[in-house]
Amino acid sequence: MVAERIARSLGAHPTIEATTDRRKAIAGADYVITMFQIGGYRPSTVIDFEIPKKYGLRQTIADTLGIGGIMRALRTIPVLLDLAKEMEELCPHALLLNYVNPMAMNMWALNRASKIRNVGLCHSVQGTAMQIAHDIGVPIEEINYLCAGINHMAFYLKFERKTPQGVEDLYPRIHQVYKEGRVPDWNRVRYEMLKRLGYFVTESSEHFSEYVPWFIKRDRPDLIEKFNIPLDEYIRRCEVQIAGWEATKDVVENPGLPINIPLIQEKLRAAGATDWDIQWVTEIASKFDQIEKSHEYGSYIIHSLETGIPRVIYGNVENRGLIDNLPQGCTVEVPCLVDKNGIQPTKIGMLPPHLAALMQTNINVQALTVEAALTGKREHIYHAAMLDPHTAAELDLDQIWNLVDDLIEAHGDMLPKFH
Repeated sequence: MVAERIARSLGAHPTIEATTDRRKAIAGADYVITMFQIGGYRPSTVIDFEIPKKYGLRQTIADTLGIGGIMRALRTIPVLLDLAKEMEELCPHALLLNYVNPMAMNMWALNRASKIRNVGLCHSVQGTAMQIAHDIGVPIEEINYLCAGINHMAFYLKFERKTPQGVEDLYPRIHQVYKEGRVPDWNRVRYEMLKRLGYFVTESSEHFSEYVPWFIKRDRPDLIEKFNIPLDEYIRRCEVQIAGWEATKDVVENPGLPINIPLIQEKLRAAGATDWDIQWVTEIASKFDQIEKSHEYGSYIIHSLETGIPRVIYGNVENRGLIDNLPQGCTVEVPCLVDKNGIQPTKIGMLPPHLAALMQTNINVQALTVEAALTGKREHIYHAAMLDPHTAAELDLDQIWNLVDDLIEAHGDMLPKFH
């Protein structure tokens, strides 16, 4: 229904079919786009938050790393591999464009277990670049940047623009935001990391705070307040998104219905929506037919592959000689040229050593989670959790093993059987 309305708004006439038969959906496809969540918000996401909370382990998003990211990967990888196997049979030359988190673990498992062409897509690189541009007051159209690393922990190695006098390094302007106390309240963690590391990281402060051991501590409420860390943030967002859909469903599905803005706002507020959430959903509902291009890469990739018009996107791809001081075979996020020749990743070389070292703490967890998913060995789930920076900073070894056992039991059939 929504796709049909968008098509009408654009004056396009595609053939739109909906099916729950995956084999039918992908047969003969040129492109397969994945966006799903195994176990859904309820029960699985709630489980990933509530059981760790009993151990005193708090999270913000829990979809990329940490104990929540590990469990999400173990639920997701088997489904992705089943899809890849069907693609090998039904559309072996298709390109898989994956939006499903945890991105790095999912893509690593795919590349180890399948020959299907793929790229993992996120919006953190281009989205954060726009946020930084806003903070320093420079139009994003004037900015050139080079970014590299792993998904949700890539860093801008260059952030600059051309001027009549030459190339201006914009990093001093970014540092000035911190020095002048102009850091947005919602972005304190990333600016703190800029201060400590000298480079700006791609993923949001609420995400990043749970990838490292320094910000979320049960006996340090002062840190939570100082860095404005929104615990259980993904739970809140899910509730708001569900309320937003329910509040706008009739309007979206039935063009011409009057829009009851006060009612929509009331339902959102009751679900815990912020003023920003309410403004965003209200604008979507009231301007639904005013279609604009987003900054998501998927459609641009398809357009470049079909037309040959070259573009640079940031993709999550297998590290085969792209970043020298990260493990070969892991998933890295680097600039990629896209044209008729396909998706062509850029060789970066060596990252600054402290950035590579920080990424390695996350890659350790990714590697062991992928090993558990591909071998079915339960022991590696414990090992992944033991090496997770945030989990290890909060829990002892017995607690970590018991937490893993509790989560595996709670997820039940949503997880494969491990031995």
